[in-house]
Amino acid sequence: MRAYFSLGSNQGDRAQYLTLGVHRVRGDDVHRVSRVYQTDPVGGVAQDDFWNLVLEVATPATPRDLLARIHDAEAAARRTREVRWGPRTLDVDILWIDGVTCDETDLTVPHPRMYQRRFVLAPLRELRPDLVSAQDLRRADGRVHLLGTLETLHYTERHPRGWNGEPL
Repeated sequence: MRAYFSLGSNQGDRAQYLTLGVHRVRGDDVHRVSRVYQTDPVGGVAQDDFWNLVLEVATPATPRDLLARIHDAEAAARRTREVRWGPRTLDVDILWIDGVTCDETDLTVPHPRMYQRRFVLAPLRELRPDLVSAQDLRRADGRVHLLGTLETLHYTERHPRGWNGEPL
């Protein structure tokens, strides 16, 4: 089955935290990664912009196993949860798992707010255009700017040059 995760970071070396997240969440499973988007923070807390991407993983893992991978990745990034929707080194959410629905206290699949958030839909549309229509993307809240691939951003994050992302 294929599972899709949203990864975001707005503290420290964002490219490094996203890379850590991709490797921890995918484990040894086959994967694809969207490009990275710079996005406005959601939730009203004053903070820096996020870098977001979507990770696709082909895996036999259960939703609970995938949730454990998320917790491992966030712990490895030293994520703290002091303020709801506050700044984060790494934030990972399960968006979608093919053929799976789940509605538990700590795990809801599909993600209940994914169609409201442009920072989720823009990178998800790259990997699964059948899940996100152009109209879905237009209706979603937030501004997103395409930054590039995670690999190219490792250099950019360490050597800022006033790069101006492509708005969507």
